[in-house]
Amino acid sequence: MQELEKIVKEAEQAFKAVTTLPELDQIKAQFLGKQGVLAELRKGLAKVAPDERPVLGAKFNNLKSDLEALLESRKDAIKADGLKKRLESEKIDVTLPGRRQSLGGLHPVTRTWDRVTDLFSTMGFSVSSGPEIEDDYYNFTSLNQPEDHPARSMHDTFYVEGEKHLLRTHTSPIQIRYMENHEPPIRIVAPGRVYRVDSDATHSPMFHQIEGLWIDDRATFSDLKGTVREFLRRFFEQDDLEVRFRPSYFPFTEPSAEIDMTFKDGWLEIGGCGMVHPKVLQNVNIDTEQYQGFAFGMGLDRLAMLRYGVTDLRLFFENDLRFLSQFHG
Repeated sequence: MQELEKIVKEAEQAFKAVTTLPELDQIKAQFLGKQGVLAELRKGLAKVAPDERPVLGAKFNNLKSDLEALLESRKDAIKADGLKKRLESEKIDVTLPGRRQSLGGLHPVTRTWDRVTDLFSTMGFSVSSGPEIEDDYYNFTSLNQPEDHPARSMHDTFYVEGEKHLLRTHTSPIQIRYMENHEPPIRIVAPGRVYRVDSDATHSPMFHQIEGLWIDDRATFSDLKGTVREFLRRFFEQDDLEVRFRPSYFPFTEPSAEIDMTFKDGWLEIGGCGMVHPKVLQNVNIDTEQYQGFAFGMGLDRLAMLRYGVTDLRLFFENDLRFLSQFHG
């Protein structure tokens, strides 16, 4: 009997000495495990006289119940103590001011993209898109660019899979694909990412462009000038903005022109335009005796730079939150 009481006291002291559940599991194994104190004590019952076994067996069972109760009591105490410490360390001071939830915002180029397409939508244009990986035909040949045209050079173009496919150098292929599947009248804008081998403060290997196309039986160069002028005045919110058209050359338009607008004390080139070349229309099976039209293109990044007063194009793509956060809200 004294030995049983001694075991209970030893277990109680051992349980109280531990402060974590893993340590308690080790002590549990020492007393209640398969190789523990109680297991050894049970083996000794076999040596006891048969008439004494019921009494000692009952005491053994009581001992086991007492140890298990002590174990559960200590386990509950350790859990309660851990919860108390956690609550003390993680408590919230409700008197402190609330923490502002940080919210993201649209990228300045995305803002410009949305603004431009919205403005053109009010002028009757729909928005079209196309693949960024193009083949040679849609990017060059269908647009009346001969084999020796400088734009085909590896120095200007990112080719993939030899020279049959490339990252599109402009969004003009969208116009070709659209004309192949739609009959005039056509009035679309084609925004998107384009790629050219160029990088400095005003150029990026990847940049954004928007092109417009208007095909019907009466579109004229005067309509082109009026459309571009109206867009630029709305975009920059300047009714007296002056726009001029300088003669130029593009293989896919004839006649062609560079678009300039007044900026500070001079003129700034903002895009290119012209009447769609008859060969381009013939490539998409549009009757040039019945239909004609015009096209224009501008850089969305350039428009964003001018609107927000940014002088280095690379800032748009460096992902510096100190810069981008200025455009949120």
